[in-house]
Amino acid sequence: MTDSPDAKAGSRREASLDLIAAGAHGDPFSVLGPHPVDGVRWITAFVPGAARVAACGDGAVAELRQDPNRSGLFSGPLGGDGPYRLEAEAADGTRWEFDDPYRFGPVLSERDLRLAEGSHRRLWTALGAQVTTHEGVAGTRFAVWAPNARRVSVVGPFNLWDGRRHVMRRRGELWEIFLPGIGEGTSYKYEILGPDGHVQPLKADPVGFGSEHPPENASVVRDLRGAHWTDGDWMEARAGRNAPTAPISIYEAHLGSWRRHADGRRLSYAEAAEELVGYALDMGFTHLEVLPVSEHPFDGSWGYQPVGLFAPTVRHGPPQGFRDLVDAAHRAGLGVILDWVPGHFPTDDHGLGRFDGEAVFEYADPREGFHQDWNTLIYDYGKAEVRGFLAANALYWLEEYHVDGLRVDAVASMLYRDYSRKPGEWIPNKDGGRENYEAIGFLRDVTAAAREAHPGTMTIAEESTAFPKVTTPADEGGLGFGFKWNMGWMHDTLDYVSKDPAGRREHHHRLTFGLTYAFDETFVLPISHDEVVHGKGSMLGRMPGTGPERFANLRAYYGFMWGHPGKKLLFMGQDFAQEAEWDHDAQLDWDALDRPGHAGVRRLVRDLNALYRGTAALHCRDADPGGFQWIVADDTTNSVYAWIRRGGDRDPEAVVICNFGPTAHSAYRVGLPRPGRWREALNTDAEIYDGEGRGNMGGVEAQPVPSHGQPASAELVLPPFSTVFLLHKT
Repeated sequence: MTDSPDAKAGSRREASLDLIAAGAHGDPFSVLGPHPVDGVRWITAFVPGAARVAACGDGAVAELRQDPNRSGLFSGPLGGDGPYRLEAEAADGTRWEFDDPYRFGPVLSERDLRLAEGSHRRLWTALGAQVTTHEGVAGTRFAVWAPNARRVSVVGPFNLWDGRRHVMRRRGELWEIFLPGIGEGTSYKYEILGPDGHVQPLKADPVGFGSEHPPENASVVRDLRGAHWTDGDWMEARAGRNAPTAPISIYEAHLGSWRRHADGRRLSYAEAAEELVGYALDMGFTHLEVLPVSEHPFDGSWGYQPVGLFAPTVRHGPPQGFRDLVDAAHRAGLGVILDWVPGHFPTDDHGLGRFDGEAVFEYADPREGFHQDWNTLIYDYGKAEVRGFLAANALYWLEEYHVDGLRVDAVASMLYRDYSRKPGEWIPNKDGGRENYEAIGFLRDVTAAAREAHPGTMTIAEESTAFPKVTTPADEGGLGFGFKWNMGWMHDTLDYVSKDPAGRREHHHRLTFGLTYAFDETFVLPISHDEVVHGKGSMLGRMPGTGPERFANLRAYYGFMWGHPGKKLLFMGQDFAQEAEWDHDAQLDWDALDRPGHAGVRRLVRDLNALYRGTAALHCRDADPGGFQWIVADDTTNSVYAWIRRGGDRDPEAVVICNFGPTAHSAYRVGLPRPGRWREALNTDAEIYDGEGRGNMGGVEAQPVPSHGQPASAELVLPPFSTVFLLHKT
């Protein structure tokens, strides 16, 4: 004997109700909420902890009957077809009233569903937690990508972190729900039932806009609407300020340790907007670069192991605070560059790893998906949804926070499948090679999208190999970055300047070699945070000699750097020669500025920035070989170097002379491109920099005596360990 259709339907409903009560139903909207039964609107609600539930709407109140076999399940008819609310009462008499989330329709459009497959450039407007009004009711809509999940729920203090209460609606590979009454500041996570039927560790929102204070790690609803920007003048003019022909001098800072309160508290975004912005501006820098601000669980990663890519870290305040910091910098005439990390992410349980029980964001095979050096996971750049997620994140910071550029971390680790791996520990590409074609395609997509969507912004690659065409446009076969960190220059020159001066002649080429490739890319010369950590000591600590000689060597090196083709970057503390290695848990040693040597270095950096900004020859042809010419490149005996920097046709030349030897020269002849008066625009041995004050009395008169292939020349005073800048006086 077979069951009747009604019996089968009843059996299916009973099974569905069992799944609802167990929190295992993958399509709760098919059961909960309003559904027509024999022409009557039938309400089914799951309210654990309630002893009584009533539905109120269209002027009627209907007591819902509690399921005798399933605690928390209530159902019953309610007349009309308008909105309704639920009233609940616990056994102890506690009462509460709420809008039933299962009476609301979908929140994602069909277009959002299609674009979320990888081409949604504004993905953050579809996914995440969006404070909104839906069908006339205020609340928050949640949406998340979890393609392998059997069930996804939003959990938080509003539902006692109970994954049975707010199970989301499945829309293909996305899950969504609108929760009435939920708003700004609410903590939440996603509870996911994986494909194997097991509940995963609670996950933070991949597109969450805010986070709890570490070590807590739930996402926090943040309303991004209503931003009030006052940086219109900057935004209109910034393309010129970010151009390869512009003077770009970057102050790299870690917000958590630049300066702290007396009790050890970090500065807020608001305080940084006043103090850090004011300091960088006073020092003459053109741009402020902050180490990653995306939310990260571990302080010691400095932000380079992010979990919340869309959430400015709450360590310094809410997201609006970071907007205000950028706005303040722009009003002051200072650009803001954000360190961005699409190269890896941590394995923390609440993060993206095995997000829905499977390798969703990362490559599944650890030979592709695990960084052995950093104990982190690697994004699957071959998956359209992951590429779209990361590309949208890049555009998010450019659009929602008005940042002027993204410095992309660890690009080399993305480009090569065998990066830091031994034979057998990596998987070749389809052609048997080491290049990661998927990552290369992703980087081209991101740089092209940034250029198209936000013209005038910059992208900067931290790329430590000789990978070709990093700063060539993608449509010409390059990666499309605007700038590349010149890591080779940094390693070579720091190695040279750390040598005993008596032996530098054996390493003379360390300072000249960089000019053989200086114009192959559009470079930034970086002396970054990586050079003052992990036992490397400080910049001052690298310098050989006695106390005064160490300072003189460092001043000469900074002069060499500012005179060399390429944009400039210094990490905080290097600007005043901090003695100690950088400690991310403490503020910089600002007391050092009470000592003449440190104060002198700070004055020098300020003056170098002013000279650099005000002298077209020192910046406008940084990427043009016609803007540079050697005068002295082979004086290994004296460790002297000299060169010409040229700007436009009407810009006076600048000549830079460096003496990295221990010997003072009272009459060192240098060829010059034209006779006449050459002003000594800066001398790193000047007394105001705590030097000995040995110089050229304000300038020299070049005679029409050919030397070094130049039509004129002059005899110069060159102090030991010094750099001198000469500008032709027209």
